[in-house]
Amino acid sequence: LKVFYVGGPNVRRDYHIEEGEEFFYMLRGDMVLKVLERGRAKDVVIREGQVFLLPARIAHSPQRLADTVGLVVERERASHEQDCLRFYTDDTCSQVLHERWVYCKDLYHDLVPLINEFLGSEQCRTNRPGPGSFLGKPAYAENTETTLSPPFDLAQWLQRHDNLLSQPNAKRDLFEGKHQTKALVLGNGSHGSQCENTETFLWQRVGSAKVDVQGTKYVLAPNETLLVREPGLFTLINDVQGRTVALSMPPK
Repeated sequence: LKVFYVGGPNVRRDYHIEEGEEFFYMLRGDMVLKVLERGRAKDVVIREGQVFLLPARIAHSPQRLADTVGLVVERERASHEQDCLRFYTDDTCSQVLHERWVYCKDLYHDLVPLINEFLGSEQCRTNRPGPGSFLGKPAYAENTETTLSPPFDLAQWLQRHDNLLSQPNAKRDLFEGKHQTKALVLGNGSHGSQCENTETFLWQRVGSAKVDVQGTKYVLAPNETLLVREPGLFTLINDVQGRTVALSMPPK
């Protein structure tokens, strides 16, 4: 997994497409995630305290204001997977100006040179597609069929499901529908590994939890996190009020 916090300001023109999903949470302030939903440009506003799961293969461009901080979780790429960095002629995203496909091991190391390449290109200077706009065929088709579920407030979600999560060994899917990502909220009681041979990100939201990772013991207080490395084996025991977000993103 790639787990990181991103601060603002960060206003971008480029759009990014990948084969995995992305999890967003706004710790401080709001952000706008520009996306193409069913092929049309749309702004998804993720407000402070809200979570959002972006499906795979959807073009997106995070826009962050000053003094904002957000959590992002995405998965490592398999060796055969390609990411796309794309620029459009305008905000309608109806015409592609420039795009590059690349294996992305490190977001900064692999994508920044592609941004700099565009900034020095004829396409950037004229805002018109040209011979250098496309160097090859797309690695895969974009997702133009999914209607995005809106962001929602995580604290309010926990409150709504408090009775269920207070039951012994209770857990619940955080997001409705079918996803690559396994996102569970672990409630009161004992819980085991949810996705073997895949890393799991544990994020204690409320109360405290005791975690055993193959004999190494940890205690998680509110807002503390733990990344369980492969093979992803752990046991977690929450107190009655304990609530833990557990994220795994297995390869396709």
